[in-house]
Amino acid sequence: MNSGTTLLLFVFIYFVGLLVISYFTSRNSDNQSFFIGNKKSKWWLVAFGMIGTSLSGVTFISVPGTVGKMTGSEYIYGGFEYYMMVIGFFIGYFIVAAILLPLYYKMNLTSIYTYLGRRFNVEAHKIGSIFFIISRAIGATARLYLVVNVLQIFLLEGLGVPFWLTALVLLLMVLLYTFEGGVKTIVITDTLQTSFMIISLVACIVYILSNLNLSFGEAYTILEQKNYTHFINFDPNSKTFFLKTILGGIFITIAMTGLDQEMMQKNISVDNLKNSKKNMLTFAGTLLFVNLAFLFLGGLLYLFAIQNGASYGQINGETITNIFGFKDSAGEIKNIMGDDLFPALSLQGHFPMIISVIFIIGLISALFPSADGALTAVTSSYCVDLLNLNEDKNKTEKEKKYLRMKVHLTFTIIFFILIMIFKALNDKSIVYLIMEIAGYTYGPLLGLFAFGIFTKFQISKKYSILTVTILAPIVTYLINYLVTTYTDYRIGVELIVLNGLLTFIGLWLVRHKSYLKLV
Repeated sequence: MNSGTTLLLFVFIYFVGLLVISYFTSRNSDNQSFFIGNKKSKWWLVAFGMIGTSLSGVTFISVPGTVGKMTGSEYIYGGFEYYMMVIGFFIGYFIVAAILLPLYYKMNLTSIYTYLGRRFNVEAHKIGSIFFIISRAIGATARLYLVVNVLQIFLLEGLGVPFWLTALVLLLMVLLYTFEGGVKTIVITDTLQTSFMIISLVACIVYILSNLNLSFGEAYTILEQKNYTHFINFDPNSKTFFLKTILGGIFITIAMTGLDQEMMQKNISVDNLKNSKKNMLTFAGTLLFVNLAFLFLGGLLYLFAIQNGASYGQINGETITNIFGFKDSAGEIKNIMGDDLFPALSLQGHFPMIISVIFIIGLISALFPSADGALTAVTSSYCVDLLNLNEDKNKTEKEKKYLRMKVHLTFTIIFFILIMIFKALNDKSIVYLIMEIAGYTYGPLLGLFAFGIFTKFQISKKYSILTVTILAPIVTYLINYLVTTYTDYRIGVELIVLNGLLTFIGLWLVRHKSYLKLV
């Protein structure tokens, strides 16, 4: 049995374990089990499982790969600069716990976009849901594509398996274990998957330290000497200027966690507000350590690769620090910087088989929480917000469940089509661009919720909310283009703040002068 077949066998065993969990958790399940787990989820299970959902496969393979980058390129961060974003995330989770969670529990929501319907009108409710579905579908499938592509290039291509079959099988795996139980199932499976992801992280760190015969402190000292550990970018014109990155991290968390049905449906599946806050803050604190560990691993991966013959590219004797890899027979460096670094070392014979197995299980564990949560959340949002399934008195529970399953299957097909579109584009920079475009759609959600929470004004003109939420991202894009073209300043993750602010201003301009009496 060759190494590729061995790794696939472990993937199969892992998936069988997920199906067993799904069988037991989905027994006697109904639509409320699928949407919010009957509000019986344990807060500590949700907190731990959300680590895997937040990190995703992109974090698992991308964040370590950025550490060795030192110059401008498609890899935005270098060294430990990404950690400034993590600090912003941490602050943002406290804001979500203090403002948004109490609101959702007070209104006893199944879909968080129901708030927009009660606060404004049906138009706002449906717009919020549509923006979320578009955002999550594009963002989740972009992340899925990156991980599927890694599995394809480094493992399955050599076995003659076509890309489309890899993508289809992985999506069917996710569909099978979420089809019945939904949130009730993924709260448990995400906990298992997060465990394997962290085991993989720790095992790789321990192995590399042992192989290089270094202690933790000695390794960190070497990373410092190579300038791999710099945290703060002081250039205010840079996309990763530390204050912009922290600010962007705060608002990304508010929008992409607090205003995101996928993330919040797990939080509101906890039995009460107090425990839901415990979940959020425990999860936030844990992410500080986990992300730092991934960055440390990234530095170790570069040290290991250099020790085993890898090097940076050179032109006319000068080092080019956005090209890194091993030389082929012709003496040319095959660039593995970024997303390819961790997979290349793990799956191309540089690590022993046991570490390769742990890596592949960790990678699959990073993929599934991102996919299962997204698929369940877009299904929930479509059924609750657009089809009004919970309010439909003309359908029996059995008919509602059948309709929900049809929607779930339909979104699985849509996810597959989007992954194949990313494959047809076959350009890593295009994927980053598409993910950035998906980020534009959270700005209108940020502005809508902010206007609803911090003002008392109504929006009564028909289609005025639709007009504002379409124009705000367009104006944001134009501002970004003009600033980039005519100045040295680079708008980074603060783009979502600008987008939300323009939405808020637009809503203010079309507001009705009468106040809302009570939400």
